Amino acid sequence: MDSKQRIAIFTTASLPWMTGTAVNPLFRAAYLAKHGEMDVTLVIPWLSLKEQALVYPNDITFESPSKQESYVREWLEKRTNFESTFKIKFYPAKFATDKRSILPVGDIAEMIPDEEADIAVLEEPEHLTWYHHGKSWKVKFRFVVGIIHTNYLAYVRREKNGRLSAFLLKFMNAWVVNMYCHKVIRLSAATQDYDNSIVCNVHGVNPKFLEIGARKVEEQQGGGKAFTKGAYYIGKMVWSKGYKELLKLLGDNQKELSDLEIDLYGNGEDSDQIREAAEKLQLNINVHPGRDHADPIFHDYKLFLNPSTTDVVCTTTAEALAMGKLVVCANHPSNEFFKQFPNCRMYDTSKGFVEVTQRALSEEPAQMNDELRRQLSWESATERFLSAAQLNKPPPKLTSGRSSKHFLSTSLSMKKNVDDMSTFIHQVASGSEVSRRMFGAIPGSLQPDEDLCKDLGLPNPPPKKSLKRHTDAPA
Repeated sequence: MDSKQRIAIFTTASLPWMTGTAVNPLFRAAYLAKHGEMDVTLVIPWLSLKEQALVYPNDITFESPSKQESYVREWLEKRTNFESTFKIKFYPAKFATDKRSILPVGDIAEMIPDEEADIAVLEEPEHLTWYHHGKSWKVKFRFVVGIIHTNYLAYVRREKNGRLSAFLLKFMNAWVVNMYCHKVIRLSAATQDYDNSIVCNVHGVNPKFLEIGARKVEEQQGGGKAFTKGAYYIGKMVWSKGYKELLKLLGDNQKELSDLEIDLYGNGEDSDQIREAAEKLQLNINVHPGRDHADPIFHDYKLFLNPSTTDVVCTTTAEALAMGKLVVCANHPSNEFFKQFPNCRMYDTSKGFVEVTQRALSEEPAQMNDELRRQLSWESATERFLSAAQLNKPPPKLTSGRSSKHFLSTSLSMKKNVDDMSTFIHQVASGSEVSRRMFGAIPGSLQPDEDLCKDLGLPNPPPKKSLKRHTDAPA
């Protein structure tokens, strides 16, 4: 690999919003920079003050990008115990309240100068390109890697007219991801398949969880009782995040699990409904507000119950394993990575859930060896990423806007023509406010407004064309 290639990591969220696409790309940037062979830039969304208040928890807002960058770096360095050396840039964005998602505004690829545009990593490439209007990512960058974080189809199927919506979304995702990415990494086989994709978990866990697990091993080796509490679950308190499945499993097996006590932790739109449903069961279920999973209150729990199948690779499951706990989860493609851990117990049926849960409550967690502990680390995840993205090899020769002088084979030429035509069609569709709105884009997201431009130091947007007739023209 050429020394000090430039890699730009674009993602769809930022701290203090504690979502996977805010946290995992941040750690990826830190550990790639620590790896030492690349100049790394993390490109994250900037929201106006008004929209920050809709997204960020605990009334946290930032008057400027520099203040948010300071917050992000301080949070990261407290957890990694080393100073991060990557750069941070912000792109203009808006919050879509109907989707509960942050979406880019304008051509965010332009946040990286052409002379620095070597490699782009698109964290959630479908999300970043649904409404992309600007230079093709494959033209802007020599090599584009997409990392699929979210099983969007699983979420959409739960909505009204979900089967039809999922069918259309599957087509749209395939179109934009294949059009704009050279290589696609799927964190698990639970995600939608794509051309030229590979399944590989390229995420690690916050190092603090591994430190907690190491202390638990010391307690076990010292003959003490390392885990004094029973079962718990933590996750955003919405039905689609495993609560529906968990309460159904508990409700269907109340007699068999009558001795089970479980604590649920989370905040979310469905908190009240979930609390009411839990209170109707004849079980000892306690519902608590959400907390950081590294909080000391969780250290002594022995068993993490997680029946969710909407996650691609569940971060909290990995964190629980890193802390040395037993985990009960569904035998599902999203959990394939966890099968290598002796403390992970999987079930296929409701009866199987009862059996593995009862067995786990009667046992103590196995002490995890160094190799398994390393599999959960960001050092190992970074190595897996470099290998899966083929960035640990000489750069592949790829077609782009800056390689037109090369003679191409007939097959490559045909593929490029198809890509060019697809890009042209997408550019036309995404360049119209009417067509953008038809496909769910945020109004006024074609170009950043004056406030976003002022916050980010971008050129002011061009004035809107007036529709008023010129009455002073000669008759």
